[in-house]
Amino acid sequence: MTFNARISQLSQRLIEESSGVWAVHDQACEQFANGEDVYLLSVGDPDLATLPSTIRATIDSLEKGRTHYAPGMGEKHLRQIISDIEIKASGKHCDPSNVVIFPGATNAIYSVMACLLNDGEDIIVAEPMYVGYEGIFKALNVNVVPVELDVENHFELDVERVKAAVTDKTRVVFINTPGNPAGNMISESQLRELAEFCLENNLWLVCDEVYSMITFDETHTSLRKAAASLDNVVIIDGLSKSHAMTGWRLGWTVASTEFSKRLLDFTSSTIFGCCQFVQDAAAFALSNDEEYIQGVREEYRQRRNYVCERVNSIPGISCQTPKAGMFVMIKVDDLAENGLRFAEDLLKKEKVSVLPGIGFGQSTTNYVRVSLAQPINVLKPAFDRIERYAKALTS
Repeated sequence: MTFNARISQLSQRLIEESSGVWAVHDQACEQFANGEDVYLLSVGDPDLATLPSTIRATIDSLEKGRTHYAPGMGEKHLRQIISDIEIKASGKHCDPSNVVIFPGATNAIYSVMACLLNDGEDIIVAEPMYVGYEGIFKALNVNVVPVELDVENHFELDVERVKAAVTDKTRVVFINTPGNPAGNMISESQLRELAEFCLENNLWLVCDEVYSMITFDETHTSLRKAAASLDNVVIIDGLSKSHAMTGWRLGWTVASTEFSKRLLDFTSSTIFGCCQFVQDAAAFALSNDEEYIQGVREEYRQRRNYVCERVNSIPGISCQTPKAGMFVMIKVDDLAENGLRFAEDLLKKEKVSVLPGIGFGQSTTNYVRVSLAQPINVLKPAFDRIERYAKALTS
């Protein structure tokens, strides 16, 4: 008798491949693992070290036996620290009961959307969007309505476009500021207008603010500060990128007490709490990070400036200077059919890996994303190769 391995529709949706966006990166990683001289500029895992004192605090926590179940919403001392940060950032009341801790911002986003959206309902998303959102939307079987940012004008959000996309099926508007991949920032006035519109139309407004601490030319404005009412507002944040703690898996949500209780019910049935010692590490990091964050911000600023200068000096490619984050979007349609072809050919001929823009949406088909998660002494030879590749195509 032969076993018929039936799988769920959910898992089938997740294995469907539409863009091959990670194929270039996966191939580059394989070549790198085999000892080939490959430059990986395709993934956003910071090369910077976690603050040594945070590691020491974590070891102390482990030695104190902080290895057991934690409260479902998260440890009270960590939620208090986050609520205090939110009060300082927004000037509005925030209580630990408004904060729920998750094993990473991605899990937080999945949990929020699972609690807000039914099968087949619409979610409006600003595009280009973080490539990791796609799997979440597929898993939940929701209908994604992309609203393109102005790619020619620093990827600015047009609030009127968002409003025009709303129908009677719309349940959630999902924005990201500072943005991944484009490093764009949504202004306080735009956030305020959008929050008012969503409240009037009985829509949830969810904002991914994971890059809020990595800004260069202006200070990040949280949706919580801009919105007049917080009843329909959910903020998602974390310290993976800002504190170089991607592997620690720690994120959080800030929302109304009522919705936070619903999130608690959901997370209690799925993850059943986060590691005590990781939460202790997060609490320490967030309480002792001022000098560290300034250093992180300055390091990424220098890398951004270097990359943008190099890109705009190379015939056939161009970029706009991002306001935040750790990526640069490079326009390549003068050299290649699209970003995917450019990325594939660049890896093949020069062994430099960049991420095709199609993974972030149709609006960036002709772009590739370059990560700033490498020091300048690595970026320089990588861009020497990119320049050599571009010149070969234009000669």
